[in-house]
Amino acid sequence: MNMTTKILIWMVAGLVLGSLINNFAHDIEFVQNYLVNGLFHVVGAIFINLLKMLVVPLVTFSLICGVCGIGDVNKLGRVGIKAFALFLISTALAISLSILVAYYAGPGKDFNLAQAPSSEFSTPEAPPLTQVFINLVPSNPVAAFAEGNMLQIIFFTILFAICLLMIGERGRNIIDGVERLNDVMMQVVNVVMAIAPYGVFALMAKTFAAQGIGLIMPMIGYFGVVVAVLIFHATGTLMVLLKLLGKLSPLKFLKKVRTAQIFAFSTSSSNATIPVTLRTVEKRMGVDNSTASFVVPFGATINMDGTAIMQGVATVFIANVYGIELGINGYLTVIGMAVLASIGTAGVPGVGLIMLAMVFNQVGLPVEGIALIMGVDRLLDMMRTAVNVTGDAVVTLIVARSENSLSLDVFDDPYAGILEPVQLPHSASQDKL
Repeated sequence: MNMTTKILIWMVAGLVLGSLINNFAHDIEFVQNYLVNGLFHVVGAIFINLLKMLVVPLVTFSLICGVCGIGDVNKLGRVGIKAFALFLISTALAISLSILVAYYAGPGKDFNLAQAPSSEFSTPEAPPLTQVFINLVPSNPVAAFAEGNMLQIIFFTILFAICLLMIGERGRNIIDGVERLNDVMMQVVNVVMAIAPYGVFALMAKTFAAQGIGLIMPMIGYFGVVVAVLIFHATGTLMVLLKLLGKLSPLKFLKKVRTAQIFAFSTSSSNATIPVTLRTVEKRMGVDNSTASFVVPFGATINMDGTAIMQGVATVFIANVYGIELGINGYLTVIGMAVLASIGTAGVPGVGLIMLAMVFNQVGLPVEGIALIMGVDRLLDMMRTAVNVTGDAVVTLIVARSENSLSLDVFDDPYAGILEPVQLPHSASQDKL
């Protein structure tokens, strides 16, 4: 049984167990205190921390290796522009698709506000666009690394790597050392992934024990449309882009990207999934480190396909609930706002709700309507993250193919990069024992 199958089995087991606890044991003190908020919480939190622990060193070492491997600042700029343009295109397609489907499906038209879960919503403030650009440059790189600010880390690391190339042979020893450190970090990823099934199980069990399937019922129209569009975008729109622009097989891609999708689904964090996404596109799909190390962290920060889909459906849903007609101009405004907001709020905590509040304000919808969808947002966030990670991998492959930094032999090999069981080192004296 390969690792992806193991993780999938444990994920489903966690979902089933969590749902059973929510339905039959939600008021049993022992189960809640010692199982849900005890064992599941501890194991899940440790697993998330392990993944987050990998992100900063892995991105740093991998990005330095990638920039130095490219060796050409012009090519680096070309890769960045291609990735940026593709991320914007996929976000625009995602929001357009979601509005189109939601408009004809009509979620919220028969919604009874009395059914709505009671919830308060305070509008988070978005920083001005000028401040976002200023914040790209870290005033203190050490603080940026300590806080895990991905855009600042990417900026500093690329600048550092370019300067390593500029000093020529004197930087060679540092580059060689970083390449060895990158190899070590990839091995750490393998070790962490060996315990992934149990971490995923704990996360899923805790989430569904707290949320429950029953929470979806009053919002089934909204929930169902969002899920349908997310699935269609991941398996349809993005696969068309992969086939047309990358000339690659969508079926082979979908088989190999499953592990990253499962990690994204269970963690609800594109950043926490970066180590797994990097390993997937490099080892399983054959993308050169020089391209993957730049595009994957960049995409995890600014790629908002899943969030854009939620915004499109939520806009139509709230407009229908409150009986507000937006018209073609309103929907075009939503599309433009979602694409621009995905750039302007990149790297800002709580980005999804900030973007949605900005869109609602722009088209005149009541911002307090966001409280209606917050109850099911945690479950949808899991699917949104899986779609975002899928988009990151698709764009990485398209850019790599255009730059001739993709090994088709590895991509076509179904067994390439499959995780082997981790063997811990032991001494000869231990063998005798």
